[in-house]
Amino acid sequence: MSFESEYWGDCCNTFDEDQKHYVYAQYMGLHTVGYSFSMSGKSVVDIGGGPTSMLLKTTNLEKGLVVDPLLYPQWTYARYDAKKIDCLVIRGEDFIGNDKFDEAWIYNCLQHTDDPELIINNAKRAAKIVRLFEWVDIPPHEGHPIELTKENLDRWLGKEGGTVQLARSGCYGKAYYNIV
Repeated sequence: MSFESEYWGDCCNTFDEDQKHYVYAQYMGLHTVGYSFSMSGKSVVDIGGGPTSMLLKTTNLEKGLVVDPLLYPQWTYARYDAKKIDCLVIRGEDFIGNDKFDEAWIYNCLQHTDDPELIINNAKRAAKIVRLFEWVDIPPHEGHPIELTKENLDRWLGKEGGTVQLARSGCYGKAYYNIV
């Protein structure tokens, strides 16, 4: 987890990740209005949302929760509070999801985890819809101990997803996306 903490640093300049959110959203089937994602009164849990969750870019969000195991600067939590988004500082593997959500979002996080299948199962229990965007076929390396594959993600989600080769807006490589 120290690798990821070092990546975020003081969390002041998150543009590198923020610009990618609009690419992720396209493949996750989110409706974009300008630079916001219109949620039409839905509740969403963002598993692995970090200090700059896509939930910060929503409008008409009924209820939001960010699940992430790292501690970030206090001001990032104040920003979530201002948007009425709750935060739970635990691993996605430990997220039980007692509250039911309309949607669970997982994007660019599973390669950082210990058990991505468990996280997906937790998301499926917690929400009616799971929207997922992940990088695939990247061999494990520091900070990314898991190599995700389309075959495993399809099996864990119980539905065939798509892949795309990207080279834009900070997104470079082969990505997998699915909505279940």
